[in-house]
Amino acid sequence: MALLNLGIVAHVDAGKTSLTERLLYEAGAVSEPGSVDAGTTRTDSMDLERRRGITIRAAVTSITIGDLSINLLDTPGHPDFIAEVERSLAVLDAAVLVVSSVEGVQPQTVAIWRALRRIGVPTVFFFNKVDRGGADVDRVTAQVRHRLGARPVLLGTVTGQGRREARVQAVDLDAEPVVAEVAEVDDAVAARWLTDRPVRVRDVRRALRRAVGRAELVPAVCGSAITGAGVRQLCDVLADLLPHGETRDGPPAGTVFAVDRDGRGRRVWLRLWSGRLRVRDRVRLTGGRPEPVTEIAVIEPEGMLVRGSVCAGQIAAVRGVSARIGQHIGDPPRRHAYRFPPPTRQAVVEPVDPAQRLAMFAGLAELADEDPLVHLRLDEQQAEAVIRLHGEVQKEVLAALMEDRYGVRVRFSGTLTACIERVAGTGGAEERVRERGNPYLAGLGLRIEAAPAGHGIEFRPGIEPGRLPPAFVAATEEGVRAALRQGRHGWPVTDCTVTMTASRYWPRQSRPHQKFDKSISTVAADFRNLAPVVVAAALRQAGTRVCQPIERFDVNLPRHTVETVLALLGRLGAVVHDTAVAGGYLEVSGTLPSARVPRVVAALPDLTGGEAVLTTTFDHYAPVSGEEPPRLPRRGPDPDDREAWFRAVPR
Repeated sequence: MALLNLGIVAHVDAGKTSLTERLLYEAGAVSEPGSVDAGTTRTDSMDLERRRGITIRAAVTSITIGDLSINLLDTPGHPDFIAEVERSLAVLDAAVLVVSSVEGVQPQTVAIWRALRRIGVPTVFFFNKVDRGGADVDRVTAQVRHRLGARPVLLGTVTGQGRREARVQAVDLDAEPVVAEVAEVDDAVAARWLTDRPVRVRDVRRALRRAVGRAELVPAVCGSAITGAGVRQLCDVLADLLPHGETRDGPPAGTVFAVDRDGRGRRVWLRLWSGRLRVRDRVRLTGGRPEPVTEIAVIEPEGMLVRGSVCAGQIAAVRGVSARIGQHIGDPPRRHAYRFPPPTRQAVVEPVDPAQRLAMFAGLAELADEDPLVHLRLDEQQAEAVIRLHGEVQKEVLAALMEDRYGVRVRFSGTLTACIERVAGTGGAEERVRERGNPYLAGLGLRIEAAPAGHGIEFRPGIEPGRLPPAFVAATEEGVRAALRQGRHGWPVTDCTVTMTASRYWPRQSRPHQKFDKSISTVAADFRNLAPVVVAAALRQAGTRVCQPIERFDVNLPRHTVETVLALLGRLGAVVHDTAVAGGYLEVSGTLPSARVPRVVAALPDLTGGEAVLTTTFDHYAPVSGEEPPRLPRRGPDPDDREAWFRAVPR
């Protein structure tokens, strides 16, 4: 049986979850479709999703249509969760992009379409809500052409549009409008059509399937997920025109796209691209050690069933491996690599009840493990949790999850644009054993140098092999990385190389006839605790620059609003890189500091009559200029006060 891993994607409230429920019903997997409003959908399994009526985490279910087995991924639609959508797209064979035939192309529609094209996922349009007042399939088809730059091939017509009794009639593949579209991209079909020879349905189907795989044409079906109109035609398109999952022989290769927990603990969700993965197999994750697979549960139409193995093309939940989202097993197809953008907002998380602080720390750590878009830093000494996020809705979701799952109510404070610090030059420092008040039985020298953007933090032992025990080297690196979480302005320091230039320790020893005595022997903690003192001194000499996140924006504008919007962008410090005219609209792209994006989002509806479509993605970090660099409140001792460091760091 052929297998298709299919994503259902859309702008929030376009009807993707309702369409998923209708597909489950059409396939006989449920006795009646679930309702988003009533909180009875099968894929929105989290209590928070049911209460709010939105999808937060991608969910997987399976159906069978004829001879085709389909794994359905229902993905979020809110802009704050675009990265959740993108990491799900990376494991798909194809996608259905749901567009409301009432609201038309919306901002998240544009963002998702661009992601589909960037990753190379064959797509079908489903123009939903033809039974609602204001539905206009022709208008939406034109919007798709002009705003998305797509070439839809409409494979259905609507009668009674805008009324509950609206019905959809399939269009034959040899109909004139379909053949005309296919002839634009296929020479064989064009030759028969232009010479008035009959065009065979099988030739059009074959050409259309090839064009869909190459993203030259996009089949479009109209209908209603609520009434079921057009859904049967959509099923036919899925079976006939979409490329099914390709499988490869060879060693197992898979991509992890989700992590969650159930009553039995942690599990990772992966798509297997090649080979077969069995229980008790030892797998090597990207950059990790081999780990044993202890259980495999495979998504099938009957539900999630525990199996002894999973084969290429399938999606499975696996236990026993400590994989993170985005990691790979083996060597999956390169087009499916995904780079998570850094979050651009940060806030302090506090428990409403101070007695629940430790429970809050534990819960946040689990949620950050499940979602790589949540960057968490726990400071147990300061009893503080700082979290980096992508938007306000993420804060609401985290707060609800903490209360529902762990019984901890939390609040957020001090929300800021999340900056970083980069090393400006080169600096070095050294602390010697028992000199200048050094309370540790360790001597350490470090040199910090700037590295190219995106380099991250690189630690080099820099000493001849065998001079320092490996445990002391590892402890030094741990202390260095901990110290770089907070630079001279309070922001994390990155893109630098830290090299050990000197070291000294006291060998393990004891007094006569006594056991090991720490007071006369160096331990790893001496190097771990001394490293931040040396790092602070080296950073003081090297200096750091505060860098703010810069986002790339693409805005689609009515032409009569261009001057007003460009003036706004100029006042906010935007740099316009390119402009292009598309279908009566102007596409403007450029870069803008993340801190000013909310002001653009708030102003655009009034300036453009609600017609503008804006999408933004993280692009790079740039030094803050022309103003005092933003500072975070210090957590811990003053970096210029050496004695304060020694007093504050545990001995």
